Amino acid sequence: MQDKISNIINKDGQAIYFGSILNDEYKLSYFNDLLNNIEWRNEVVVMFGKEITTKRKVAFYADQGIEYTYSKQTKKGIIWNKALINIKQAIENYTKANYNACLLNLYHDGTEGMGWHSDDEKEIVPNSSIASLSLGADRKFSFKHKTSKETFSILLENGSLLEMRGPIQNNWWHALPKSSKINTPRINLTFRQMLITKSQ
Repeated sequence: MQDKISNIINKDGQAIYFGSILNDEYKLSYFNDLLNNIEWRNEVVVMFGKEITTKRKVAFYADQGIEYTYSKQTKKGIIWNKALINIKQAIENYTKANYNACLLNLYHDGTEGMGWHSDDEKEIVPNSSIASLSLGADRKFSFKHKTSKETFSILLENGSLLEMRGPIQNNWWHALPKSSKINTPRINLTFRQMLITKSQ
């Protein structure tokens, strides 16, 4: 496991890379547990006015009553399972933040990725911590500043933790580029702080 690498981005928000926070046994155990026991669904996104079903699979887990809307699709949080609770607690020890939701993505290989976007939906607590844990294949992760167009990339290794916080979502996009060289799967967990509405 690596020591914390502070502030890989410290301009208009922060991105902090912790390196791998899990030993080899936990990396494999959690990967297999999540692969087989998460309620995965194919992602449905709206592009150019049409619904597109992606190969990538997703799941949204959260405290009771929490919902999340993006790409014009609303997801109701599934109640946490044991593995996710254990992972959440471990991440909270590193980031010193608390999370009430987790969006999971399953990329089967390098042909599946994610284009430029920001996690700035109205349900997310503004400027709050978003903690991203990577399991499985190492993947390149890129940032682009919305004004200066400055770019920065980092290799997210198996078991690694990346935290984004402050106004970074307002000022930077991020993406997971595709790569034909990668033929193994990756599971990504992004732990979030979601607003609690009065009706909940």
